[in-house]
Amino acid sequence: MLQKALVLFTVLAGIAGCVSCGSTSSHYVYATIPAANQIIVYREDPNSGVLTQISGSPYSVGEGARSLVLHPSGKFLYVANPGQGGTSENDISLFDIASNGGLTEVTPRTSLGSFASQPQLLLMDSAGAFLYVMNTGSNNISVFSIDSGTGALAQVAGSPFGIGAPPLNMVLAPSGSFLYVSLASQPSGLIATYTVTAGQLTLVSTASTDGLNPYGLAVNSAGTYLYTANTTSNSLSVFTIDSSGGLAQVQGSPINNGYTAPIAMIFDPSGKYLYVANQGSNNVAAYSISSTGLPEALTTSTTTNTFTTETSPSFLATDPSGKYLMVGNQGTSAGIQLFGISNGSLNTLSTYSVGNTPSSIAVLQ
Repeated sequence: MLQKALVLFTVLAGIAGCVSCGSTSSHYVYATIPAANQIIVYREDPNSGVLTQISGSPYSVGEGARSLVLHPSGKFLYVANPGQGGTSENDISLFDIASNGGLTEVTPRTSLGSFASQPQLLLMDSAGAFLYVMNTGSNNISVFSIDSGTGALAQVAGSPFGIGAPPLNMVLAPSGSFLYVSLASQPSGLIATYTVTAGQLTLVSTASTDGLNPYGLAVNSAGTYLYTANTTSNSLSVFTIDSSGGLAQVQGSPINNGYTAPIAMIFDPSGKYLYVANQGSNNVAAYSISSTGLPEALTTSTTTNTFTTETSPSFLATDPSGKYLMVGNQGTSAGIQLFGISNGSLNTLSTYSVGNTPSSIAVLQ
């Protein structure tokens, strides 16, 4: 059965943040393990990509820890705790980050309040001024301002903001001026566009993906195209983004990518290549982007555009150098798989078992 994935964008975010993109310093990789209520932390060797679990890891966190995001200062980490096993925690954990990557939780945790439940995904703007929380139990988005000195959260006026349908994913435009939220609806999934002003969300428009359950979302670095992975329809949709943030589907979209259950997508840091995790096909597909914005299968004399993963690849992250792609697998071999990136092509380096199913990754230098 398909499991819901969190696409971090680099996020960031999703899901992975680039605080400083040098090539010789250690990077630190953080992964949430909901079943164990833990965060696992690894040091990544910037030259080989090898991950080594740091002393003190794993760290305890709230019930069902689902998504994490790093502050651009590199000082703070936030985790969404929806609860599990009948427990509804519905709060956000804040951790201080030490110079060696270690974590210290700052208590008390920040409650979502009475009108929000089941936080599943966290996003942060590039300035680190606001935290956005997607709540699947209450079909709304909470927004918090962030104290730059302490990392403390304060809910903005009007939050949470209702979105009218079950949310699947969300992504900020590179400018931070627009928030895109994918919605589960019939007969086709929708993308809702919101303007963002000092943390306030205002609906601009909605656009059909012409595909069902658009779990995957990505925006190119120029903020001119938005992509969706329509999980149930096995297709990818492409939209142009106008100056008001509005979306228009490009000619030729959606496209059938030939694989089953595309569920997560991410651009490499150079912005040249788009990677799509196909949960049902157990692979990652690599694409270059045409002049019209449509993805084109990346093939060379030595490789096709797909790369085999462990079972049920469900989310993706890149490291700040752009040398490595990390795949979170949620099947029987649950773990984090590491690929090297070379001109868009991927080569398998290692797989790291985390004991239970991981749900999100973020990378810090």
